[in-house]
Amino acid sequence: MTAPEDIPGPLTRAAEAYRMRWKRRRLLTRAWRKRGELTPVTPWRPVPRGAVLCLATVRNEAVRLPFWIAHHRRLGVDRFVIVDNGSDDGTREMLAAEPDVALWQTRASYRAARFGVDWLGWLARRHAAGHWALTLDADELLIYPHWEERPLAALTAELDCRGQPALGALMVELYPRGRLSEQPYRPGDDPVQALPFFDAGPYRARRQRPARNLWVQGGPRDRLFFGNDPRRAPTLNKLPLVRWRGTTAYLNSCHSLLPPRLNLAWEGPGDPRLSGALLHTKFLNTIVERSADATHRREHFGDPARFGAYHDALAADPVLWHEGATRYEGWRQLEHLGLMSSGGWT
Repeated sequence: MTAPEDIPGPLTRAAEAYRMRWKRRRLLTRAWRKRGELTPVTPWRPVPRGAVLCLATVRNEAVRLPFWIAHHRRLGVDRFVIVDNGSDDGTREMLAAEPDVALWQTRASYRAARFGVDWLGWLARRHAAGHWALTLDADELLIYPHWEERPLAALTAELDCRGQPALGALMVELYPRGRLSEQPYRPGDDPVQALPFFDAGPYRARRQRPARNLWVQGGPRDRLFFGNDPRRAPTLNKLPLVRWRGTTAYLNSCHSLLPPRLNLAWEGPGDPRLSGALLHTKFLNTIVERSADATHRREHFGDPARFGAYHDALAADPVLWHEGATRYEGWRQLEHLGLMSSGGWT
């Protein structure tokens, strides 16, 4: 259940609305200024009305991307809009060869671009306005009710009929039984087979002012790395699929949006409205080496002094599994657990 937020008076609400309007304008201006850091690798080809776009910033993801692209193609993504941030493992060449990928590259600071959000904000404003836009990381796989039989076009049509401008999703963090490095993985394999376990709960959720954004925490990282200071644990709620407008902006990665009313599209675990899940495959065996690189580059967290110890712990190859772990069985299982909902979509 979501903890209630404090109810402000009318003057406070007016002041907060004013602040959020100016915040959104500043974010849109930031994205516009960051456009100069992007160089196109492939030409842009117009997409038809009703096309679903998928946006992502990637770096050295040649291992993950074959399955990631295939999965989201199967869902019905019409065009992938991707920024490559200085890959040196063949990622850029792989993506440039894909016919449905529009690719940009940059070697500018990922952190200084709000962890890639500014780059994608500019590309979304330019190319996704009027479309449903799916924004993901390369270690996230979107699922939703009936995803095996119904394409994204059916889902977005249902959301349009319900007047629901965004799809909420919980990041379901998957992990192996043993140490992270011990489970083999080959490009193109389904990562869920390598990471078959997750934490069914507990999850805690509350709303924050002034953006009215949701804040859901829990899962294995919360349990293992932030037990002494749970407020610092990673945020697990996202709004990855959005009916994009030219004035839409992500406030904090894909965890929250502006204007604030968009954040009310989902109340977190237990919400009966139509929602999905992001199968978070961060903990493939590559995470040990990647965490050491993240600590060295200091590009993946806002406060390196606070989160360096967390990445050091991942680089030490821990065991995330515990006796309370649940084996993943599909979206119906997640709905039964209250972690997502079909919302009566039959």
